[in-house]
Parts: sequence; structure tokens; C-alpha cells
Amino acid sequence: MHRSRFQLFILFAALSPFLLEASAFAQAEHKRVLTLHATRRDSEFAVIAESRLPQALDVGLGRNLDYYSEFIDETRFPEPAYEATFTDYLRRKYRDVRFDLVIAFHDPAVDFVERHRSSLFPDTPEVFLANDRPIRRSPGTTGLIHERDFASTLALVRQLQPEVTDVFVVTGASAADHEYEEAVRKQVASADPQLTLTYLSGLPTAQLEARLASLPPRSAVYYLVVTEDGEGNKFHPLQYGVRVATAANAPTYCWVDSAIDLGIVGGSLYSQSAVIDRVGDLALRVLGGESADSIPLAVVSPSRNQVDWRQVQRWGIDEARLPAGTLVMFRQPTIWDRYKAYILVTIATLLTQTALISGLLIQRKRRRRAEAQLLRSETDLRSSYQRIRFMGSRLLRAQETERSRIARELHDDICQRMLLLTIALQALRGSEADGAIATGALTQAQGIAKSLHELSHQLHPTRLRLLGLVDALDRLRVEISRATIPIAFTHEHVPSTLPSEVMLCLFRVAQETLQNAIKHSGATELSIHLSGGRDGLALTVADNGTGFDTEAAWQKGVGLVSMVERLEAIGGSLQIRSAIGTGTSVTASVPLPAPVVATAP
Repeated sequence: MHRSRFQLFILFAALSPFLLEASAFAQAEHKRVLTLHATRRDSEFAVIAESRLPQALDVGLGRNLDYYSEFIDETRFPEPAYEATFTDYLRRKYRDVRFDLVIAFHDPAVDFVERHRSSLFPDTPEVFLANDRPIRRSPGTTGLIHERDFASTLALVRQLQPEVTDVFVVTGASAADHEYEEAVRKQVASADPQLTLTYLSGLPTAQLEARLASLPPRSAVYYLVVTEDGEGNKFHPLQYGVRVATAANAPTYCWVDSAIDLGIVGGSLYSQSAVIDRVGDLALRVLGGESADSIPLAVVSPSRNQVDWRQVQRWGIDEARLPAGTLVMFRQPTIWDRYKAYILVTIATLLTQTALISGLLIQRKRRRRAEAQLLRSETDLRSSYQRIRFMGSRLLRAQETERSRIARELHDDICQRMLLLTIALQALRGSEADGAIATGALTQAQGIAKSLHELSHQLHPTRLRLLGLVDALDRLRVEISRATIPIAFTHEHVPSTLPSEVMLCLFRVAQETLQNAIKHSGATELSIHLSGGRDGLALTVADNGTGFDTEAAWQKGVGLVSMVERLEAIGGSLQIRSAIGTGTSVTASVPLPAPVVATAP
């Protein structure tokens, strides 16, 4: 028992891929549709149908369409034997094909399917498009009956050209052409009595063109269809329509929309694409499972007034006479129509630009007044600045002059007298009674003499003039290093001769910077670096101290302001790099008046 169940399970597992594949094939099976056209393959209706109908059906069926089409072309092959041959051709070609739907376009195709449906397409539903005639509906069929409207085009002719009295109707010599002529005769028998209709039917092409070229005044041409002329020549109806419109010396009208771009003025034109779309909708309903017998027949007349704007202009037809709702094709827009948006934008832009330009002119006038006032203020400020700078420079020179005078007085007078006092105290030191007192006085006198000597050099470094900037800075380093902390001094590319004001300025900057570092930075290392280049001299004093807030220092640092003023007086600048806990670097840069030969470091 268990063994038999196990064998069934194994068999089911082995067959399951094939079963799934068969199921998937059944679900994805295409719907097979055959379309029979009564016309030739290149007829306008067939071209439109073959471009629109397969696409609509394929989309509606979820891309599961297998589409076929055949063309009876009865107009060019009217012989009775042709139908038997065509029937045998279909039977052999589609012997192994089971169609889900047959679509027949126009009466010859509808009649053909009716006669051979049982042998060619047994049990296959049919959707058809028939012309306006009594139709005997067979089981399993549904469709549309197109009521062709020829009279409405004549009404449009009367409305657009009320002066027209003669209308020449052009048809061909084939049986299908005669059917169109008969349909027109029936519809327009009771038409406007003011119109005289003349039928140019079945004429040789040359004779027809000659007749159309010499039509009387107040005439119009109504082109129906020509597939064969009086000499038996076969034609494409649309191509023949071009010849008719070209040859005629009067406006030409038609009844089908495919002729609108062939030189005709227009007409109440039959929309072939609209009818084809309606047939496609019926076909999808039947293919979707709806019974064809349950869908009632529908009568359609999809015609609409259409005109070619170019032909309206050519024949001088007043556009005011166009009926409401008329579709105007190929209208050449006027300059306003074509460039309306650009014109409006341009006008708006010009108005905006005018307003902006006016505003800018007013603003410019105000700006010029403000600029003039600013220029005057700037001139006054520059003059004041120059005066202040000149006064600052004079003040610095006066300060240095006064320092020099005081230094000379200290050196030449006070220092000399202190020297004499020191000599006298040395002489007194030999006395036993006053030796101790003289020794103390001598020590104090020597200290005072040393302080006076240092003060003299600080007030005015005479060695700067005698020794130069490099040696003066080195002596300054030595003097400060002995009293406080070690200082490193390096120099490179420094010119051998420098202007006195440059040497004095840089010396004072170094002196002030070193004193500030010793007093406030808490540094254990100091360095001085003097370098020359194409742009001038640069003096950098750096320490490894606690650093300071440079913004705050500028607000209360008198020494910094003094250094900046000195440098600006000779066109120099000062740069300070410092932050809390990172040390300080002060760089003074000064230009040189002319290139000089640099000495080796």
C-alpha cells in the first residue's frame, strides 16, 4: 500500500515540469486573428487599418496576438475564377491554423466570408464593417454599418461658395467606381436645386483632365473615386485624386479624410481611423469571451467638416463662411499666432527693462551724488590721514632726535662726570678711615655709570650707525641674553648698506618685541631671524611662551601701535601670529628703495 503511494508520488514529481509547462503554454497561447480587406494592399484604408488595428489588438490582449491579413483586391481582379483561386489559396495557407476571430472590411470582403465561412472558418466568430445597405446577419457575427454621407459635402460647397451653380462629380469606370456613383445619385437626388450636377464617369484620363481644365465659371469639382479610367488603366484612388485637383480650374472637394492633403479644399470627410478603432473595440470584446451574437449591430457615420487652409487661401474663400466646428488643417499661423508668446514676453520684457532702466537711472543719479560726497569725504580723510601720518613721522623723528640728544647728554656729560666721580672714589679707597665708605660709593657709582651707559644706548643706539643692522641686532641679543634668557639670531641675504630709517625702524621693532616677550610671555627660548629678498627685508621675532589674544592686544597694546606706526611711516607692515598656549611670532616687513647686493649669511 505504502509502496504504491510512493510510486505515484515519484510519477507525479517526474511529470510536474511537463504539466507546468503545458499550463504556462495554455495561459500564454496567442489569439489568432485574420483580417480580410476588400481593397488592394496599398489603399489608404488598408494602410491605416494595418498600422492601427494590430497594435490596438496586441495591447488589448496583453501582447498575445498572432495577426494575419489578406487582400481580396476585387477591383483589379474582378474575374469569377479569381475568387475560387483566392479561396483555395486561403484554404491551403491556413490549413493548420485555427482562428479565434475573422475581421472583414467592406462589402466584398463581408460577402466573401459569408459565402465561404463554413469551409474556411467554421465556428469562427466574425466582426465586419459593411457599407450602408441591408445586411443579413449570420450567427456568430457582429459589426458596424457605415452610412456614407455624400450629400453633406455638397452642402459645405454651397456654404463656402454660394456663387457655385455647377458641380462636376468625378468617378471611374470599374464596377466599384460605379457603385459609388450610384450611391451619390441616390443621396443627392433631392439636393439643393440651385446646383447642377454633371457626372464625369469612366472617361479616359487625358480627356478628363482636359475637361477639368476648362470648367465654366462658378464651378466646383466633387471627386469620389477612380480605380480604373475609361481606357482600362488601373490607378490608386488617392494618386488619381491628386491629378484631378491639379488639373481642375475650380476648387475640388471630396468625402474621405485621406484626400485632405492632396489638393482638395475639403468636405464632410469620412474618418477612416475612427471607424477602424470602433472595429478594434468590437474585436477585443469578442476575443475577450463576449458572444458576437450578443453584440448588436451599430450604424456609424463618422464624418466631419474639414478644410485645407492652404486651398481656402488659394481659391479666395472667405474663412468667415466656415461652419462652426469645422476642422481647419495646415493653417499657416500669422505672425501673431506664431510668435504670440514671444511678442507678449518681449513687450513685458521691454516694459520691465524700461522700468528697470528708469530705476537704474534714478539710482545712478543718486549714486553719483553719493559717490561725489564720498569722494569729497575720502579726499578730506586722505588729507587728514596724510597730515596725521606726516605728523606721526615728524613725531617719531622728533622722538628719536630727542632720544639722541638725551643720549649724547648722558654720554658726554653725566657719564663723564660719573667717570670722574668713580676715579675720585678709587683714590679715596686707599684711605684707611674712609675706605669702606669709599668702596661702597665706588660700587654705586660704577652701577650708576653702567645704567647710564645702557640707557644711553637704549635711547639712541649709536652702534647702529657705526656697525650696521646685523651687528646691532647681534649686540642687542648679547645684552639681553646676559640679563635674561638665551636668544638665537640668524640672518640671510641682508644688504650690506641700508637706509638709516629702515635700520632704526627694524631695530626698534626687535627691541620692543624682545622686551615684551621677556616681560609677558614666560618664554624660555627666543629667536631673531632677519632675511632679505626681492620685496625687501623681513624681521621675525618668535618665542615659545604662553601666547596671547591678538585682537585684545591690538585694543590696549601701545607698543604694538607704536611699532605699526613706525613701519607704516616707511611703507612697511606688521604681522602677528599668536594664540593662547602656542607661543608668538612677530614679523615686520619693510620695502627697500632699490636692489642692492646681498651679503652671505
